[in-house]
Amino acid sequence: MTKSQLIQRISELNPHLFQRDVERIVSTIFGDISSALANGRRVELRGFGAFSVKHRDARIGRNPRTGKTVNVAKKAVPFFKTGKKLREMLNRP
Repeated sequence: MTKSQLIQRISELNPHLFQRDVERIVSTIFGDISSALANGRRVELRGFGAFSVKHRDARIGRNPRTGKTVNVAKKAVPFFKTGKKLREMLNRP
């Protein structure tokens, strides 16, 4: 599902809201999640999951095409851990 599809679906389920307002709400939520992660904070949505930032140390890697070693800088990467309810929903028989 894309962001525009999400906005469309929320608009369909809530006909009393204007689509431009739904778009602003969704953008605000995603923006706040992004800002929190950029500031090193964790975002938890109960039943859905938790977003956090993991830090990877600098290391020496290998270019798979040439086989030469390359230095890989340290970096921060986003991480998502699913919530219990979402995991249960995905693993139903």
